[in-house]
Amino acid sequence: MRPLVISTPAGLRSLCKGANKRRRIAAFALPQGQGGWFVRPVGCFAFTVSARMGWTILTRDLKPVTTTSAEPTRRDFLYIATASVGAVGAAAALVPLIAQMNPDASTIAAGAPVEVDISPITEGQVIKVFWRGKPIFINHRTKKEIEEARNVNLASLPDPQPDDKRVKEGKPQWQVLIGICTHLGCIPLAHSGEYNGYFCPCHGSVYDTSGRIRQGPAPANLPLPPYEFVSDTRIRIG
Repeated sequence: MRPLVISTPAGLRSLCKGANKRRRIAAFALPQGQGGWFVRPVGCFAFTVSARMGWTILTRDLKPVTTTSAEPTRRDFLYIATASVGAVGAAAALVPLIAQMNPDASTIAAGAPVEVDISPITEGQVIKVFWRGKPIFINHRTKKEIEEARNVNLASLPDPQPDDKRVKEGKPQWQVLIGICTHLGCIPLAHSGEYNGYFCPCHGSVYDTSGRIRQGPAPANLPLPPYEFVSDTRIRIG
Protein backbone atom coordinates (compact mmCIF):
# COMPACT_ATOMS: atom_id res chain seq x y z
CA MET A 1 0.00 0.00 0.00
CA ARG A 2 1.20 3.45 -0.80
CA PRO A 3 1.95 5.86 1.99
CA LEU A 4 -1.29 7.51 3.15
CA VAL A 5 -1.17 11.29 3.10
CA ILE A 6 -4.12 13.27 4.52
CA SER A 7 -4.17 17.03 4.20
CA THR A 8 -6.18 19.01 6.81
CA PRO A 9 -6.49 22.76 7.55
CA ALA A 10 -3.96 22.31 10.29
CA GLY A 11 -1.47 20.71 7.90
CA LEU A 12 -1.47 17.20 9.32
CA ARG A 13 0.61 14.60 7.46
CA SER A 14 0.86 10.84 7.80
CA LEU A 15 4.12 9.59 9.21
CA CYS A 16 3.66 5.87 8.57
CA LYS A 17 3.64 3.73 5.49
CA GLY A 18 1.07 1.08 4.76
CA ALA A 19 3.25 -1.92 5.71
CA ASN A 20 0.34 -3.64 7.40
CA LYS A 21 -2.45 -4.09 4.88
CA ARG A 22 -5.02 -4.47 7.63
CA ARG A 23 -3.94 -1.26 9.23
CA ARG A 24 -4.88 1.60 6.98
CA ILE A 25 -3.85 4.29 9.47
CA ALA A 26 -1.19 3.88 12.11
CA ALA A 27 -0.37 7.29 13.57
CA PHE A 28 -0.30 11.03 12.92
CA ALA A 29 1.76 13.85 14.29
CA LEU A 30 1.78 17.66 14.14
CA PRO A 31 4.16 19.59 11.88
CA GLN A 32 6.70 21.58 13.89
CA GLY A 33 5.40 24.91 15.18
CA GLN A 34 1.69 24.34 14.41
CA GLY A 35 -0.28 24.91 17.57
CA GLY A 36 -3.89 24.41 18.43
CA TRP A 37 -4.38 20.97 16.82
CA PHE A 38 -3.05 17.61 17.86
CA VAL A 39 -3.59 13.97 16.91
CA ARG A 40 -3.78 10.85 18.99
CA PRO A 41 -4.50 7.28 17.78
CA VAL A 42 -7.67 5.69 19.10
CA GLY A 43 -7.60 2.31 17.40
CA CYS A 44 -6.61 0.42 14.32
CA PHE A 45 -9.07 2.12 12.03
CA ALA A 46 -9.59 5.54 13.50
CA PHE A 47 -7.77 8.51 14.93
CA THR A 48 -8.99 11.64 16.63
CA VAL A 49 -8.19 15.27 15.88
CA SER A 50 -8.74 17.59 18.84
CA ALA A 51 -9.63 21.19 18.07
CA ARG A 52 -10.04 24.03 20.51
CA MET A 53 -13.79 23.52 20.64
CA GLY A 54 -14.26 19.78 20.00
CA TRP A 55 -13.07 16.47 18.63
CA THR A 56 -13.04 15.44 14.97
CA ILE A 57 -12.95 11.66 14.52
CA LEU A 58 -11.96 10.03 11.20
CA THR A 59 -13.60 6.64 11.15
CA ARG A 60 -12.60 3.59 9.16
CA ASP A 61 -14.08 4.96 5.95
CA LEU A 62 -12.41 8.32 6.66
CA LYS A 63 -15.72 10.15 7.27
CA PRO A 64 -15.34 12.84 9.91
CA VAL A 65 -17.60 12.79 12.98
CA THR A 66 -17.45 15.77 15.38
CA THR A 67 -18.26 15.56 19.05
CA THR A 68 -17.98 18.10 21.87
CA SER A 69 -15.16 18.12 24.37
CA ALA A 70 -16.13 18.17 28.02
CA GLU A 71 -12.93 19.91 29.02
CA PRO A 72 -12.98 23.75 29.12
CA THR A 73 -10.65 25.44 26.70
CA ARG A 74 -9.10 28.85 26.39
CA ARG A 75 -11.68 29.82 23.81
CA ASP A 76 -14.46 28.81 26.22
CA PHE A 77 -12.96 31.15 28.80
CA LEU A 78 -12.77 33.98 26.26
CA TYR A 79 -16.41 33.49 25.29
CA ILE A 80 -17.52 33.55 28.92
CA ALA A 81 -15.36 36.58 29.71
CA THR A 82 -16.66 38.45 26.68
CA ALA A 83 -20.27 37.66 27.58
CA SER A 84 -19.69 38.79 31.18
CA VAL A 85 -18.14 42.07 30.09
CA GLY A 86 -21.02 42.62 27.69
CA ALA A 87 -23.58 42.02 30.44
CA VAL A 88 -21.82 44.44 32.79
CA GLY A 89 -21.64 47.02 30.01
CA ALA A 90 -25.34 46.67 29.27
CA ALA A 91 -26.20 47.09 32.95
CA ALA A 92 -23.98 50.17 33.17
CA ALA A 93 -25.71 51.65 30.13
CA LEU A 94 -29.09 51.23 31.83
CA VAL A 95 -28.07 53.26 34.90
CA PRO A 96 -28.21 56.70 33.24
CA LEU A 97 -31.31 55.64 31.30
CA ILE A 98 -33.16 54.84 34.53
CA ALA A 99 -31.70 57.88 36.31
CA GLN A 100 -33.08 60.26 33.69
CA MET A 101 -36.57 58.98 34.42
CA ASN A 102 -36.33 60.29 37.99
CA PRO A 103 -37.45 63.86 38.67
CA ASP A 104 -34.67 66.43 38.48
CA ALA A 105 -33.42 68.37 41.50
CA SER A 106 -35.63 71.39 40.78
CA THR A 107 -38.75 69.22 40.67
CA ILE A 108 -37.83 67.55 43.96
CA ALA A 109 -37.15 70.94 45.53
CA ALA A 110 -40.51 72.23 44.30
CA GLY A 111 -42.20 69.37 46.14
CA ALA A 112 -44.94 67.04 45.01
CA PRO A 113 -48.37 67.00 46.68
CA VAL A 114 -48.60 65.09 49.93
CA GLU A 115 -51.64 63.06 50.92
CA VAL A 116 -52.35 62.58 54.61
CA ASP A 117 -54.75 60.15 56.25
CA ILE A 118 -56.43 62.21 58.97
CA SER A 119 -58.68 59.46 60.33
CA PRO A 120 -56.26 58.52 63.17
CA ILE A 121 -56.08 62.13 64.43
CA THR A 122 -58.24 62.37 67.51
CA GLU A 123 -60.17 65.48 68.52
CA GLY A 124 -57.88 68.00 70.18
CA GLN A 125 -54.74 66.47 68.63
CA VAL A 126 -52.24 68.28 66.41
CA ILE A 127 -49.87 66.40 64.12
CA LYS A 128 -46.97 67.69 62.04
CA VAL A 129 -46.13 66.59 58.51
CA PHE A 130 -43.75 68.06 55.94
CA TRP A 131 -44.41 69.52 52.50
CA ARG A 132 -41.70 71.20 50.43
CA GLY A 133 -39.47 70.96 53.47
CA LYS A 134 -41.90 72.99 55.58
CA PRO A 135 -43.67 71.78 58.72
CA ILE A 136 -47.43 71.55 58.31
CA PHE A 137 -49.68 71.54 61.40
CA ILE A 138 -52.95 69.59 61.09
CA ASN A 139 -55.18 70.40 64.05
CA HIS A 140 -58.35 68.46 64.82
CA ARG A 141 -60.04 71.20 66.77
CA THR A 142 -62.61 70.71 69.50
CA LYS A 143 -65.96 72.51 69.51
CA LYS A 144 -64.67 74.77 72.25
CA GLU A 145 -61.61 75.76 70.19
CA ILE A 146 -63.82 76.51 67.17
CA GLU A 147 -66.15 78.71 69.26
CA GLU A 148 -63.25 80.62 70.80
CA ALA A 149 -61.72 81.24 67.39
CA ARG A 150 -65.01 82.60 66.02
CA ASN A 151 -66.01 84.70 68.98
CA VAL A 152 -63.22 87.22 68.48
CA ASN A 153 -63.41 90.93 67.75
CA LEU A 154 -61.62 91.10 64.41
CA ALA A 155 -60.75 94.75 64.94
CA SER A 156 -58.54 93.73 67.85
CA LEU A 157 -56.40 91.47 65.73
CA PRO A 158 -53.04 92.66 64.31
CA ASP A 159 -53.83 90.75 61.10
CA PRO A 160 -57.65 90.61 60.96
CA GLN A 161 -59.06 87.50 59.35
CA PRO A 162 -62.22 85.57 60.24
CA ASP A 163 -61.80 81.96 61.27
CA ASP A 164 -64.17 80.60 58.60
CA LYS A 165 -61.84 81.98 55.92
CA ARG A 166 -58.96 79.93 57.34
CA VAL A 167 -60.68 76.53 57.12
CA LYS A 168 -62.49 74.63 54.38
CA GLU A 169 -66.24 75.07 54.15
CA GLY A 170 -68.05 72.39 56.11
CA LYS A 171 -64.79 71.28 57.80
CA PRO A 172 -64.32 73.82 60.63
CA GLN A 173 -62.79 71.16 62.90
CA TRP A 174 -59.76 70.78 60.64
CA GLN A 175 -57.18 73.56 60.79
CA VAL A 176 -54.18 73.19 58.42
CA LEU A 177 -51.30 75.65 58.81
CA ILE A 178 -47.68 76.15 57.79
CA GLY A 179 -45.91 75.88 61.14
CA ILE A 180 -43.37 78.68 60.63
CA CYS A 181 -43.48 81.84 62.72
CA THR A 182 -43.93 84.92 60.55
CA HIS A 183 -41.38 86.82 62.63
CA LEU A 184 -38.04 85.10 62.03
CA GLY A 185 -39.02 81.63 60.86
CA CYS A 186 -38.96 79.61 64.07
CA ILE A 187 -41.32 76.66 64.56
CA PRO A 188 -44.04 77.39 67.14
CA LEU A 189 -45.24 74.95 69.79
CA ALA A 190 -48.80 73.64 69.45
CA HIS A 191 -51.36 73.86 72.27
CA SER A 192 -49.27 76.54 73.94
CA GLY A 193 -49.55 80.19 74.86
CA GLU A 194 -52.30 82.28 76.36
CA TYR A 195 -54.85 81.27 73.72
CA ASN A 196 -54.00 77.56 73.71
CA GLY A 197 -53.02 77.88 70.09
CA TYR A 198 -49.37 78.22 69.07
CA PHE A 199 -46.46 79.81 70.86
CA CYS A 200 -43.08 80.71 69.34
CA PRO A 201 -40.34 80.11 71.91
CA CYS A 202 -37.81 82.23 70.02
CA HIS A 203 -39.31 85.68 70.58
CA GLY A 204 -42.66 85.09 72.27
CA SER A 205 -45.16 85.43 69.44
CA VAL A 206 -48.58 84.03 70.43
CA TYR A 207 -51.18 82.66 67.98
CA ASP A 208 -54.73 81.48 68.67
CA THR A 209 -56.35 78.18 67.59
CA SER A 210 -56.99 79.66 64.16
CA GLY A 211 -53.29 80.45 63.76
CA ARG A 212 -53.85 84.21 63.95
CA ILE A 213 -51.25 86.39 65.62
CA ARG A 214 -52.50 87.79 68.95
CA GLN A 215 -49.36 88.92 70.73
CA GLY A 216 -45.65 89.37 70.08
CA PRO A 217 -43.43 90.63 67.27
CA ALA A 218 -44.81 88.44 64.47
CA PRO A 219 -46.41 90.71 61.84
CA ALA A 220 -48.86 88.25 60.30
CA ASN A 221 -50.92 85.14 60.89
CA LEU A 222 -49.50 81.69 60.29
CA PRO A 223 -49.85 81.06 56.53
CA LEU A 224 -52.15 78.45 55.03
CA PRO A 225 -50.80 75.88 52.56
CA PRO A 226 -52.78 74.96 49.46
CA TYR A 227 -54.77 71.86 50.34
CA GLU A 228 -58.01 70.05 49.62
CA PHE A 229 -60.07 67.19 50.97
CA VAL A 230 -59.93 64.21 48.60
CA SER A 231 -62.28 62.33 50.94
CA ASP A 232 -63.65 62.67 54.44
CA THR A 233 -60.51 61.04 55.83
CA ARG A 234 -57.76 62.23 53.48
CA ILE A 235 -56.36 65.60 52.53
CA ARG A 236 -53.91 66.50 49.76
CA ILE A 237 -51.41 69.25 50.52
CA GLY A 238 -49.93 71.05 47.54
